[in-house]
Amino acid sequence: DVQLVESGGGSVQAGGSLRLSCSASGYTFSRVCVGWFRFDPGKEREEVASIVTPDKTYYRDSVKGRFTISVDNAQNTLHLQMNNLEPEGTGMYYCAAAPRQWDGHSRVCPKVYLHWGQGTQVTVS
Repeated sequence: DVQLVESGGGSVQAGGSLRLSCSASGYTFSRVCVGWFRFDPGKEREEVASIVTPDKTYYRDSVKGRFTISVDNAQNTLHLQMNNLEPEGTGMYYCAAAPRQWDGHSRVCPKVYLHWGQGTQVTVS
């Protein structure tokens, strides 16, 4: 079975930083699509950042320049470094993973991820 476990959430003041981590069992992060998603009550789920391949990453516009997604291959751990946090960054953060897909031109991540962690809460005030 694939299991993803997030950690690193917490409460910070605006302008602060947090580093989220997601460890995996049953999956090798370097070989699949991995991403961080944010859920906040009353809002739609947001894809915050994702890695399709080591040279192809995605960041939503609101976090570009402040957040960094990375994979520690030795530890098989996914990270999300979040700097200069804003109150709009409040929410439950989930890591997710899924096999890469081929759209005829390049590798892409699926619209629906297969495996999800239990989430970690981030509160920015």
